[in-house]
Amino acid sequence: MKIVVLCGGTSPEREVSLNSGKAVAEALSQYGYKTELCDITSISGFISEWPSYKADGVFIALHGGWGEDGRLQAVLDAFGIKYTGSGPEASMLSMDKTAAKYAFSAAGVPVPEGFIAARENDGRDAAEKFLSRFGRIIVKPNSGGSTVGVTQISDIAGYGDALELAWQSEKKALVEEFIEGEEATVPVFELPDGRTAALPAIHIKPKTGFYDYRNKYTPGSTEYICPADFPESVSSRLAELAVAAHKAIGCRCYSRIDFRVSADGSLRALEANTAPGMTATSLVPKSAKAQGIPFGEFLDSVIKISFAIDRNEK
Repeated sequence: MKIVVLCGGTSPEREVSLNSGKAVAEALSQYGYKTELCDITSISGFISEWPSYKADGVFIALHGGWGEDGRLQAVLDAFGIKYTGSGPEASMLSMDKTAAKYAFSAAGVPVPEGFIAARENDGRDAAEKFLSRFGRIIVKPNSGGSTVGVTQISDIAGYGDALELAWQSEKKALVEEFIEGEEATVPVFELPDGRTAALPAIHIKPKTGFYDYRNKYTPGSTEYICPADFPESVSSRLAELAVAAHKAIGCRCYSRIDFRVSADGSLRALEANTAPGMTATSLVPKSAKAQGIPFGEFLDSVIKISFAIDRNEK
C-alpha cells in the first residue's frame, strides 16, 4: 500500500506539522508501507496532482487551518480519496472550541465557563466579572492549536494585549475561566472490533508557568507522566469523559481530548484534537506506547481503521 503523508500547510502550526509528517512517513516506511511526503500548501493544487501519486490514500498530519477544520476532509470525500481520522463535520466542530464545548456539555461532559470576544464586542465587562470570580482567565484564539496566541491574565490591564495576540490568528477570541489544577490529555482510539476506548491518560507537568507553546516544544521544559499518576477514580472518569467527548462531536478512528484536573478531582474538558501531533514523542504515540502499541503499529491501525470507514454513512 502506498500512502501520501500530508503535512506543512499554511497555519501557524506549520512547523509542528512538518515534524509530524516526517515522523509518520519514516515510521510507515519502516513498517512496510510505500510513503511519499507532501508539503501541501493548497488543497486544489494537491487535488490536481493526486493522480500522479498513484497512491491508495493519505495520512493527514496537518495541524490547524484548512488541514484540520474539515475543509480538506470535505474535498477528499468529494474526490473519493481515502484519508485518516475524522470527517468534515467532526473536524469542523473540534476546531471551533466554542461549538465543541456546546456539544460536550450536551453529552454531559463538564467544560469551563467562557465567552467569545470580537472587535465589535470585546467582552471587557464580562472579563472583569470573570476576573473577580475566578482570579485568572485564559484568552486564546477560538480555533487555534498548539497554544499559539494564548495568554493567561490576572489583571484587566492585560486584557487588551491578550485579545490582540489572539486576534492575530483569527477574528474571534475565546475567554475562559482559569481552572486551578493540573493538565491532562486522553487519546481515544477506535478498536478493530468497533469499540471506542480511551488510551492511558497523560499527566502534563510544565516545570515553570503553564503549558504554553514554549513548554510544549522546548525539550525538557515539561514532564509527561503516562500512565497518569492521578487516583484511580480520576483516571477512570477521565477515560469515560474522553470517550463521551470523542463521540459527542462525531470523531472517527482517533482523537485526543484535553482536560484540566482540579485538586478536588473535578474535571473540565478544554478541547478535542482530531489531528494531534504525531511524532514518535508526541502525546498520542506516547500513550499508545504505554498501552503496549509501538508507533508503527499504531499508525498502521489508524490507516486500516480509517480507510474502512464508510464516509457516505450518515
